[in-house]
Amino acid sequence: MKIFLKILVGIVGLVVLLIIGGLIYINTRLPNAGPVEDITIESTPERVERGKYLAYHVALCMDCHSHRNWEYYAGPLIPGTDGIGGELFSDDMGFPGNIYSKNITAASSGIKDWTDADIFHAITTGVTKSGEPLFPLMPYHNYRQADKEDIYAIIAYIKTLKPVENQVKQRSLNFPLNLIVRTIPKPADFKKRPETTDTIAYGRYMTTLASCGDCHTPQEKGEPIQGMDFAGGLKFIMPWGTIRTANITPDIETGIGSWTKEQFIKRFKTFDNDAATQIVLKPPFDEGHFNTLMPWTQYAGMTEEDLGAIYTFLRTVKPVKNKVQKYSAEGATYLK
Repeated sequence: MKIFLKILVGIVGLVVLLIIGGLIYINTRLPNAGPVEDITIESTPERVERGKYLAYHVALCMDCHSHRNWEYYAGPLIPGTDGIGGELFSDDMGFPGNIYSKNITAASSGIKDWTDADIFHAITTGVTKSGEPLFPLMPYHNYRQADKEDIYAIIAYIKTLKPVENQVKQRSLNFPLNLIVRTIPKPADFKKRPETTDTIAYGRYMTTLASCGDCHTPQEKGEPIQGMDFAGGLKFIMPWGTIRTANITPDIETGIGSWTKEQFIKRFKTFDNDAATQIVLKPPFDEGHFNTLMPWTQYAGMTEEDLGAIYTFLRTVKPVKNKVQKYSAEGATYLK
């Protein structure tokens, strides 16, 4: 009996040591996304203009790092909040904890002390200046595949934002994701932006940069469900109820297989005017007046050429029959 107890104690002690060793490794050696590249980005009018276009209408940096007015359809940006951060993505919305977007202006509460290299490393690997991992709600897993020049352009534009002091709260992630998040960042794998004449390849590039798949692919336990790329159904719980993303595969019955390129482009361009950003939606909500997380008013600023290329690429993905119930009252805090 004593021998058995000694063996049991030894096994428990070994397990405890392994756990302690694992925690020490995770917290001291990770994340490991390679060295910070020594770069200084030259700011030119052309680069800043390209960066502004990407930041507002493609990569949507401004979508998460500004404030949106949810009294209006699609939550248009609130003027004067560009880049100040502080938007909350919470447990109540279906996220694994409380996550706050960072202040990316050059204020002291933002990225005033960050070099171009620090910003570039964070955007493309998910590791901050202090060595902490970003939660992949920030789609660095997509930006790591971008053309370096496009990331340079975004940074050149971000540096022109008016500095605004806005002290953002620290995130709090649920266990075990607070540990797992440290294993996610990895070195970038940059791609050259295809020529616009190679429409499918260019469309794939723009679809990745716009992170369309992140919202339009359903997940299970935080991982994309295999074989369901772009099939919709990812759930978000909002004050007006639960919304689920659309199926954008070329399935005829449940996706966008019956859409023409002109219809696809028009769907976005409908919101490319001031009137479209003033569609008031106030509680109580009903089936015909749910809001959406889809930032139509920002994507609407994309060029018709870029939208058309995304459509052309989406026509090449596997059609998936997945009928999505886009709206339900589940989780609503505003009652009829």
